[in-house]
Amino acid sequence: MKKLNRRSKTVLLSVIIVLVLTGIYVLGIFLPEDAAAGSFLEAGQSPSLEHPFGTDALGRDLLMRTLKGMSVSITVGIAASLISAVIAVFAGIAAASGSKYADAFINWVIDLVMSVPHTILVILISFALGRGMKGLLVGIAATHWCSLARLIRGEVLQLHTQQYVAVSRKLGKSGGWILVHHLLPHLAPQFFTGLILLFPHAVLHEASVSFLGFGLSPEQPAIGIILSESMRYLSAGMWWPAVLPGLMLVLIILLVDRLGEHLKMIMDPFHAQE
Repeated sequence: MKKLNRRSKTVLLSVIIVLVLTGIYVLGIFLPEDAAAGSFLEAGQSPSLEHPFGTDALGRDLLMRTLKGMSVSITVGIAASLISAVIAVFAGIAAASGSKYADAFINWVIDLVMSVPHTILVILISFALGRGMKGLLVGIAATHWCSLARLIRGEVLQLHTQQYVAVSRKLGKSGGWILVHHLLPHLAPQFFTGLILLFPHAVLHEASVSFLGFGLSPEQPAIGIILSESMRYLSAGMWWPAVLPGLMLVLIILLVDRLGEHLKMIMDPFHAQE
């Protein structure tokens, strides 16, 4: 049997991770609402075969709530990271291809956003927009694009020095043609890698802001809400509402982070064929 090289192993592991994440997301989306309905007769039960994650103080199945909450977190993470990555690409290209005033302004905005802790800035934006899904999504999307934008800016500046770009200019090609045919294809790996690496940050900020009470509304089955509610019962010995959903969140973050590292490895020509 032929031994798999590093690239093949990385692709295989990436597919497995994507399938696991997709399975968790789909389960959470299609679970019926009454799957996590409360029952005071089953309140505060520890993990068992019937309830693998136990039940909370209202008798709701924590595994069902956690899966529903993870689907909400993944939705917010995908939407926010996608918006942030698109903003980063446009801002990076504008800074590198525009005038020196545009470059200075965009770098000033990046410095301004990065000078404020992300959690505080997300809370302020979310609170200003009335909290809820809309405020949280805008807050996360508006604060996570800066590092990727600087990476894109540096890549575009380097591409502008390449000989084939200079030849295209000599042949009379417009800036839009050069952008579509030369810049964007080279920026695709940075875009997709940055998108995946932004995702865990978006999910963590969604959970942390909701945990603090400035994100999603309390009736939504978000991970941050579940962890916030669990704090009231830790002193009574109910550890499972905090530990098990928290472990699920950490697992998702680690899987996505590993997927991002694998994607970087696949796209890196120095390691792709090892």
